[in-house]
Amino acid sequence: MKFLIIVTTLFLLTLSALAGTFLETFDGKDLNGWQEIWTDKGPAVWEIVDDELHAESREAYTHLLTTGDNTWENYTMELDVKPLKKHGIGGISIAVRVDKTWLVYCRIFDPVIIRGDDPPFQEERIGCSAAGLHLPPRAILITQPHPLLRINRWSHLKLSAEGDIFTFWINGEQVMEPTKLQIFRGIEAFADFPDFQTGGVGFGLWNYTAVFDNITVTGDTIPNSGDFAVTPQEKLAITWGNLKKF
Repeated sequence: MKFLIIVTTLFLLTLSALAGTFLETFDGKDLNGWQEIWTDKGPAVWEIVDDELHAESREAYTHLLTTGDNTWENYTMELDVKPLKKHGIGGISIAVRVDKTWLVYCRIFDPVIIRGDDPPFQEERIGCSAAGLHLPPRAILITQPHPLLRINRWSHLKLSAEGDIFTFWINGEQVMEPTKLQIFRGIEAFADFPDFQTGGVGFGLWNYTAVFDNITVTGDTIPNSGDFAVTPQEKLAITWGNLKKF
């Protein structure tokens, strides 16, 4: 699997050499350009240790670290994450089209499910939705059973946004096929819904301690920036050096 991941990554980087690429490997000592949102009850802990971002939340609400702006349009975001400890009902998130008020996000989590008169039960799931900050999902792209990310193991998350089509992968497996975001303008709940055509990116967690690394965003509207020189050869060399051992 490691060989397949390496070959696939290098092939995709070769194809995207003409596109812009943002890369964050947390090799610095600060988080310049990043900001936390979705924090109505206090921030999480974000700390760079040994060139990796360690994050901790002991709360049952999402903390999201974001970057980018409304010039970012069609792109693919990828990241590596290693959960270290789970503190309760929680999850790991990846987000696109973030504009500080609205976002589209996917999560791997274990919510409490209530169905009719049956007793509540907890279930491991994935879910992708569009929502406003501090609001429940307005438009659900997918929700289905799926195992949680394994503790002390690196996982790779990938989420693409192309127009109103979104696709989600976990460890190279497409867990949400290209899915259209439906916005029903005639329904009151969608009256102030944005078109989600542009916006930044983010990732986060709740009730987890985890490590994040190798945040990569690639697309025609993405500026070349981050922890690399902008030539394709240098991109390939740096990415090869930063691939995690799955």
